[in-house]
Amino acid sequence: MKTLYVSDLDGTLLRSDERTSDYTNGIINRLTEQGMIFSYATARSLVTAKKVTRGLCARIPLIVYNGAFVMDNVTGDLLIANYFTQDIREVLWQLLEHEIYPIVYSYINGAEKFSYIRERCTKGMIDFLQTRKGDPRDNPVKTTEELLNGSCFYITCIDRPDKLKPLYHTCQEQFHCVYQTDLYTKEQWLEIMPRQASKANAALQLKKRFGCSRLVAFGDGRNDLDLFAAADESYAVENAVDELKAAATGVILSNQEDGVARWLEQHARQNGQKRGCAISPA
Repeated sequence: MKTLYVSDLDGTLLRSDERTSDYTNGIINRLTEQGMIFSYATARSLVTAKKVTRGLCARIPLIVYNGAFVMDNVTGDLLIANYFTQDIREVLWQLLEHEIYPIVYSYINGAEKFSYIRERCTKGMIDFLQTRKGDPRDNPVKTTEELLNGSCFYITCIDRPDKLKPLYHTCQEQFHCVYQTDLYTKEQWLEIMPRQASKANAALQLKKRFGCSRLVAFGDGRNDLDLFAAADESYAVENAVDELKAAATGVILSNQEDGVARWLEQHARQNGQKRGCAISPA
């Protein structure tokens, strides 16, 4: 019976320094070499996800942009993509009517870009863009119409809660939305993506692709709730929000204590003992 293991990154697989530890890398690399089917699901792009998981050698497709894309971790090829249709114009005008100027992620002439109007950026947006300095996807524009260039697949808004929350309630009826406080900066974010884009849908597609009969998920935030609902087993790290803990099969050690890797190692050892196999320590 094959199992697909899928972990969130920030606050779950990553420690607070936004990195996977040497211990986590060592355990997961060894177990995947022995046949474990492991992936991660993140709101990050593949570009930034690979930076923070340097040393982790998961070779199967990865779930990025909260499930908008599934990408090959080795080649960077786009395997599954969910794009907005003309409804992107509707949501953009709703945002602009409330003086919310987003960062819009798109494929433009075959290249992945994130577009924004620099003069309209909030402090939270400016701080975020500073962390992406030198990123080849960076695409400042001058007009709102230019925000719609290319094939759009993801929208990020960083602004005051009193401005974003009403839009969250409006948009979630038509789109897949994530409304939460950023783990690191404590800024309020509203992320909007096509309705069919979700960590859960992407994980189920990977489960089918690899012929797995079970899905086991790990997470820490509200944006992992759909993934937990789709999983056969789900584990919240100790630092997770209470809502996710309530939805989980169980609670494991925190991200700072490498909770996911320790759980995987423990269960690999138990399974090895049941089969009469020796599982060597990392």
